[in-house]
Amino acid sequence: MQPISVKFQSNGLALAGDLYLPEGQAAGERRPAVVTSHPFGGVKEQTAGLYARHLADRGFVALAFDAAHQGESEGQPRGLEDPFARAEDIRSAVTFLATLDQVDPERIGALGICASGGYVPFAATTDHRIKAVATVSAADISALFREGLGGGQDGQVLRDMLDAAAVARTAEATTGVFRHNPVVPDTAEEASGLPTLYREGHDYYRTPRAQHPNSGNRYLFRSVDQIAQYSSYDLIDLISPRPLLMIAGTEADTAYFSREAIEKAEEPKELFWIEGATHIDLYDKDPYVPAAVAKLTGFFEEHLAAA
Repeated sequence: MQPISVKFQSNGLALAGDLYLPEGQAAGERRPAVVTSHPFGGVKEQTAGLYARHLADRGFVALAFDAAHQGESEGQPRGLEDPFARAEDIRSAVTFLATLDQVDPERIGALGICASGGYVPFAATTDHRIKAVATVSAADISALFREGLGGGQDGQVLRDMLDAAAVARTAEATTGVFRHNPVVPDTAEEASGLPTLYREGHDYYRTPRAQHPNSGNRYLFRSVDQIAQYSSYDLIDLISPRPLLMIAGTEADTAYFSREAIEKAEEPKELFWIEGATHIDLYDKDPYVPAAVAKLTGFFEEHLAAA
């Protein structure tokens, strides 16, 4: 299935998206739709696009898009990771879908993967147009920076990063030099000995498995001060009474994010486990992705059903 390249506005910037339409959709027929939002460091052509294509194969209009400052979307400086802007981009994607003749605006859901598994619930807490909320391998990027993977990171680490981010901001203004840091290790040697998330992140993003020229493995370092003041799940209870589904692998070193978020959420909610899967396995690997897609299909069919 070939997507249609589209553009839509978010905070005054043109975002680039891939729109997937179901085969056999009749002229004038309005279908349920799902926004799929990519991980930190990702682009629409990777796992977000894979899930969008699968959902379109199952009858949904699906939109994968590049966040502002990333991929093919507008925005300077490049590589900015602003969680609040990422959430606004998701809301803007919902607005775009709601204007399409092929979409029933009362039947729109959203799926977030990895860091977008935090951004999508965050956006949905106040955007009631999102009728069903789902995540795959969810991660709270702010907690990762503040506390480290699994928690327990010395507080001085974040203080040092914020000091460096402050220096980077001033350097941008005085020298025009922008500091960019790697998202995942650039080489297998650098990844060796690190937690599974980062080893497998290298294998996904930096090898032919999923490497893409628009996913350069760099983020604007001063994003740290915006990431650190954000929190994905503090208000997750506001999603209720709309349904929440979180999908995680039993072997994922990020699984605790989904577990803790579900504990904070109100009904209806479900944490669905994919046996044997790691965080990155759910990006593109069989049999894990088909299992996740099957669960998502049932979830969105039930909760985006015609009134």
